[in-house]
Amino acid sequence: MRTRRFLLGIPVGALLLTAAWAVPGWRSNELVLGDLPIAADPGEELQGGATTVAASGNTSFGRSPANMYRARWPYFHKGKGVFDRDWLAPKFAPVRVGPLFSAASCTTCHDRDGRGQPPASLVFQLSGPEGQRAHPLYGVQLDPRGVEGTQAEGQAVVTYDEVPGEFADGTPFSLLRPRYTFKALSRGPLGEGAQFSPRVSPAVFGLGLLEAIPEETLLALADPEDANGDGISGRPNYVEDDVERRPKLGRFGWKANQPSVQQQVVHALFADMGLTTSQLRDGTAEPELGQEELDALVFYTRLLAVPKRRDWDAPQVLRGKAVFRAIGCGGCHVSGPLETGDVPDLPELSRQKLYPYTDLLLHDMGEGLADGRPDGLASGSEWRTPPLWGIGLVEVVNGHTRYLHDGRARNLEEAVLWHGGEAAPARERYVRLPLEDREAMLAFLRSL
Repeated sequence: MRTRRFLLGIPVGALLLTAAWAVPGWRSNELVLGDLPIAADPGEELQGGATTVAASGNTSFGRSPANMYRARWPYFHKGKGVFDRDWLAPKFAPVRVGPLFSAASCTTCHDRDGRGQPPASLVFQLSGPEGQRAHPLYGVQLDPRGVEGTQAEGQAVVTYDEVPGEFADGTPFSLLRPRYTFKALSRGPLGEGAQFSPRVSPAVFGLGLLEAIPEETLLALADPEDANGDGISGRPNYVEDDVERRPKLGRFGWKANQPSVQQQVVHALFADMGLTTSQLRDGTAEPELGQEELDALVFYTRLLAVPKRRDWDAPQVLRGKAVFRAIGCGGCHVSGPLETGDVPDLPELSRQKLYPYTDLLLHDMGEGLADGRPDGLASGSEWRTPPLWGIGLVEVVNGHTRYLHDGRARNLEEAVLWHGGEAAPARERYVRLPLEDREAMLAFLRSL
């Protein structure tokens, strides 16, 4: 394979990658990129392996897998019907959302199976003082809506402070730091010591593939004590499985607080829409969503396909991939392939080579992104590494470019610049890159 090396963004011949990239004391005059491939890795454009779909339009996140059996299509579309259903529509009475809720359908927040933005799809998960999992007055989530005759719990107001900054070459930038206040709280103030965490809805494609990665693969990526001294100490979150009644590895949610697609779905139905299921019900009443429709919804959510990359072999994109790896982003957003195991009920997902750009582990992202609210084993400053596949299509599918857990970043570059904690050294290296290499890395991210 041919290689190209760069010194401060300029090809300089055969230079080795220096250890300076991985140490906090790195200086801009040590910026040496070595042994960087300028050829694409075989198959890297197929981010979801054989399930990958060649789609780049506004329905790119809502496709069935390319390798799915034709006989499964009706069941897949049945699940889509449940996902898209407006539970406030009179024809679905008496099964309706609420009485308190945040959204009336899955697609309200996950428009076209994609990513939400603030303030429309911003929800606030709550905890009480002294480590209480739920708030004593408002439960686990503040509900801003109620059915007719029911008073909503309250509203959140988001304002932003401008945070100025500057790249090493003197180019200015600015970030938005959110501030949250609450009004019309129906049961009184949240109270001293109460905790809240703002969350926007993530895209929902590719979840079945992430679920199919063997646990031992993910645990092999963990380094909770930073034994290798690279400053990155990813660790797993273990959470209670509702069915098996034992701790299991968390994979889904902003803090990896759900162990399976099914549990993620039933908790979202309950918390966001007030819909009960056989797995999570309110009291002894019959589940509002029947088992047949729940199974179809989970099937649909597990099978949503990952879109194929665009321009993956373009010179600027390949250069950006090299920069991404060299400055340390791959320490959390694993750039090499991960392989799924055998999935007996879903052979489409079995033995697939994936490029999700995540380790699904918890990382301390620093005080700038901290919500202060623990979740399972996750601390108030830890977040699960979000997958990056499909991130370059968010604007096409959802019509916006808001990123991070609360949507504060207005574009991909701002998302990079908000990284702190374990990612602070990589962020500092990005700030010191010349414009040409910053643009190349952003082109790489847009290709995913």
